[in-house]
Amino acid sequence: MVHLSDIVRYETNNSAYLVSNIFNRTSVNALARLTPEIRAAFVRLVEEGASSQMIGIAMSSVGRSLMRRLVELAEAEIGPAPIPYCFMVHGSLARNDQSITTDQDNAMVLHDSFDPRKHDAYFKELAQRVSDGLDACGYPYCRGGIMATNEQWRQPLSQWKRYFEAWIARPDPQRLLHSSIFFDLDAVHGEEHFVEELQDLVATRAQASPLFLAALARNALSRTPPLGLFRTFVLEQDGKHNNSINIKRRGVAPMNDVIRVHALGVGSRSQNCFERLNDIEQAGALPAGQTEKLRYALEFLSSVRLRHQAHEIKNDQPPDNSIEPEHVSDADRHNLKEAFQVLSNAQKFLRFRYPSPGR
Repeated sequence: MVHLSDIVRYETNNSAYLVSNIFNRTSVNALARLTPEIRAAFVRLVEEGASSQMIGIAMSSVGRSLMRRLVELAEAEIGPAPIPYCFMVHGSLARNDQSITTDQDNAMVLHDSFDPRKHDAYFKELAQRVSDGLDACGYPYCRGGIMATNEQWRQPLSQWKRYFEAWIARPDPQRLLHSSIFFDLDAVHGEEHFVEELQDLVATRAQASPLFLAALARNALSRTPPLGLFRTFVLEQDGKHNNSINIKRRGVAPMNDVIRVHALGVGSRSQNCFERLNDIEQAGALPAGQTEKLRYALEFLSSVRLRHQAHEIKNDQPPDNSIEPEHVSDADRHNLKEAFQVLSNAQKFLRFRYPSPGR
């Protein structure tokens, strides 16, 4: 017999229900109390066999809703913004592939009428309230300071355009780092057309800059898959996660880097990696069958990561990205090596596809 309490519990763990519930909460503390429900919804999606893309979209929907509600609550207390603005996000939230373990990466695009003496105190306070709220809700502060609380990332639209143009025109290590972070971008709250203008600028300028694409391609080779000679795993030896593989740092993230370069090369305006792969395939940028291999590898690496995190949550452990191959099934170990090999081959192809000008 199915009881009403069972139905309520089932719906409570539904991400759509969560989004609705988020906007009914009237304080940061009330939002923070949703954390167990968010984790339960994540575990349920994994156990039901949802694809990594479906899980990423669902968790990103929750993350966006939390951020929007935090902005609404902050504005209700400190008043409406003095000039138009937009909260912009980067990383996994912009790509719609958020998991259960993620920090916050956000920025603020302000109207060009912005006057620091008149307006910055308001936007600084707004950014701080949203950032503190996200931290309380389980999205910790970005250790690299990629948050709107940082004055550098709380700027008028015209300044953001100058940032992006400089990063593309004169790439150096620091600018390439910023490009790899900020060129996954999307609007979450406010004047969305501000961010759309930046997306258009990136898509247009990057595609027309062989020097930038070559530099970004070389930068995408810095994180290699953990395969040694004879396709043996190269394991971490750092104490806390000894004999493990950080599947985000050595698999999912470098795969995102490879796909981003190709997407910019074809002028794609998509942010999600699977959607970018569709654009890359339609443009014929890769040899026949290669986008499908990348799609398979990204899905498998992401799924292994999500299953690992769900397992840790169910065992009352903090979810992380470190998997131990000896605790993975033989089939998954084989498929992991296949996926890492696809990534390795894709990185090698980057050097050929985007050579440094003059070579």
